[in-house]
Amino acid sequence: MGLSSRLRAFTAALVVALVGLTAFAAVASALPARFWGIVPQAHPTEEQFQRLQTGGVKSMRIALDWPSLQPSKGGTINWSGIDVMVERGAKHDIEMLPFLTGAPRWAVPVIPVPGDPNAKAVAHLPAAGAAATAWSGFVKAAVARYGSTGSFWAENPGVPKRPLKVWQIWNEQNFKYFVAKPNPAEYGRLVKLSYTAIKSVDPSGKVLLGGLFAYPKGCAKEKRPKSICAPVFLEQMYKKTPGIKTKFSAAALHPYTGNYTELKPYVQDFRTVLVANKDAAKPLWITELGWSSQPVDPARNIFAKGPAGQAKQLTGAFNLLRANAAKWKLQRLFWFSVDDAEGVCNFCPGSGLFSEGFVPKKAWYAYVKFTGGTP
Repeated sequence: MGLSSRLRAFTAALVVALVGLTAFAAVASALPARFWGIVPQAHPTEEQFQRLQTGGVKSMRIALDWPSLQPSKGGTINWSGIDVMVERGAKHDIEMLPFLTGAPRWAVPVIPVPGDPNAKAVAHLPAAGAAATAWSGFVKAAVARYGSTGSFWAENPGVPKRPLKVWQIWNEQNFKYFVAKPNPAEYGRLVKLSYTAIKSVDPSGKVLLGGLFAYPKGCAKEKRPKSICAPVFLEQMYKKTPGIKTKFSAAALHPYTGNYTELKPYVQDFRTVLVANKDAAKPLWITELGWSSQPVDPARNIFAKGPAGQAKQLTGAFNLLRANAAKWKLQRLFWFSVDDAEGVCNFCPGSGLFSEGFVPKKAWYAYVKFTGGTP
């Protein structure tokens, strides 16, 4: 091959490479700016926030647990722990997604979880009567603290002002461990109640539906399921709550599954309900997704994959969801979790990207490959 021929071949190869890089960049830029999120089980320290920021984390989902914040009827709401999280998030450019959940016993009684006498959950959602009034007060107080004109920002002028704009209402409301008797109509009322409360304080505030557990065990097989499959719950909420479409800006899903290869139908089933209810334009947030680094034990825990398996599941799931983000109108993706925690759920002792002492696992390095950060 002569010099001119080699030059032409090199030029052609370079053009192909540049086209490939441009296409990759276009895909990457198509993702929302705050796409990559994370859910902590404990409040990260300042140093841990710094590492998460450096690693490319852009969003963090945190619980505003009403029973913990206001344990006494008529008592002052203790925002101190949430203040710290909001401040650290603002300083490290990590957007906070609060999910408002739980009810103190003075507002709603707790009862044994059906089929699990060792566990208890709220008997119903705080969507009617005095409980509804108290819930509305709690929601208004949260927005008044951290919303666009929130007192937190006025009291802390040295903190970059990053108001909380999106408020997620409840958590896995179709799953018996978060409300003993899931009720789509009751949840619809709670969403409408919350929408009114949020808008009365911050007209720019938005409602995100609580993340629905895609397919809780038994939801599609039991004659009288104790939990409701996510597509069925969403469909019934639409059917039983007139006007609900105008009361939320996005839907949320927790598509937990034994293997990432099963994710696609889970998300598609959920989007099908949105489309059927003429709500196809609504974006989808995946506010929890994860597997555990615990030793593989398929007989007792389908989420336990071992350290290498956890990283493999994350990589497979993230590739799939990134590739279909535009098609599924996927706006946020939160990995559960940052850290390991005992006694929370069956896979929580190994769900973290970091183990005890904030030691990174293989899954953290896999996560950072997607964010473009530095581990």
